[in-house]
Amino acid sequence: MARGKIQIKKIENQTNRQVTYSKRRNGLFKKAHELSVLCDAKVSIIMISGTQKLHEYISPSISTKQVLDLYQKAVGADVWSSHYEKMQEHLRKLKEVNSNLRKEIRQRMGECLNDLSYEQMVNLIQDIDSSLELIREKKYKVIGSRIETSKKKLRNVEEIHSNLVLEFDARQEVEDPHYGLVENGEDPYNSVLGFPHGGPRIMAVRLPPDHHHHHHHNHQYHHHNHHNNHQASLHSGGTGAASDLTTFALLE
Repeated sequence: MARGKIQIKKIENQTNRQVTYSKRRNGLFKKAHELSVLCDAKVSIIMISGTQKLHEYISPSISTKQVLDLYQKAVGADVWSSHYEKMQEHLRKLKEVNSNLRKEIRQRMGECLNDLSYEQMVNLIQDIDSSLELIREKKYKVIGSRIETSKKKLRNVEEIHSNLVLEFDARQEVEDPHYGLVENGEDPYNSVLGFPHGGPRIMAVRLPPDHHHHHHHNHQYHHHNHHNNHQASLHSGGTGAASDLTTFALLE
């Protein structure tokens, strides 16, 4: 059965179009290879698909650049000169921009100012002032951020300290429930440390600095008195009244 003739037009179905492209590309590359081997020809094929994918074939005995050089010789054209000239022009512009930028940097550092006119110097001063203002604003933001961070750390430390104090007081009450600090008014010399729940009374009185020379004599006397009263408290079951108050060593 004879094969029908295929109409040459664009294949609308994308999948069929891609399959046809792949098959015919492989067939073309196969023919080019056969031509290179059978006829010692230099063949170079460059193909770009509808999806912008590059495919190429080059004879094994030559490179793409060599093929282009042979092409230039054959037609008398210079493929590279125009491209080279464009590259040189682009390089020249880049060097000019780089030179101007370097000059501006030196001028901002106070160098190369002789070539500037009065208006240019005024503009330079304005640019520098604007830059300094931006730098100051950034500096103040950084300082403010650091201050806030320090305040947060300080509040955290204070909270930890407060919790530790509460925890210490709670443990002290559990370990010694008879222990207490009794404050008698605002006078720092009238603070009394004692056992307020019926236990033996021990009092510490803080005297003014002019009583300091009596400290040694009073310490020996009250130490002896405390020992005697402690023995009496043990015999009476430790439930003495206010009359068994024992004076402890005087605090400086």
